[in-house]
Amino acid sequence: MISYLTYTVHLNLEIGDGFFKDWPNPPNKEKHREILEKSYKTIVAVEENKKVIGFINAVSDGVLSAYIPLLEVLPEYQKQGIGAELVRKMLEELNDFYMIDLCCDERLQPFYKKLGMIESQGMIHRNYKFQCGRK
Repeated sequence: MISYLTYTVHLNLEIGDGFFKDWPNPPNKEKHREILEKSYKTIVAVEENKKVIGFINAVSDGVLSAYIPLLEVLPEYQKQGIGAELVRKMLEELNDFYMIDLCCDERLQPFYKKLGMIESQGMIHRNYKFQCGRK
């Protein structure tokens, strides 16, 4: 059985390996935990053994806008609806904001469209030497 837990403070759960698949310079476990703990909202999918198997986070000004930077589900748990449930729960948590934005690769847009999001255009800047997190 999978539980979905919302956190805004310290995570007292095991965060395993396997997240950030295909990232050339991924955050280590400590940076991963820091990302989740410092976010405005974090929702994790947890197995009965208290292992985190998926997560989504949001950053926000707490007033008008929120941004969802990361949604990850461990590869062996994908295609089971866990990612969709994490998105639904996060959109529910952020329901009273004017804008909830998310950037994704074009191939992922159909996934988010099914969950009620609309296609948009945006611009990004990436500093890949810090993909693993700020020092």
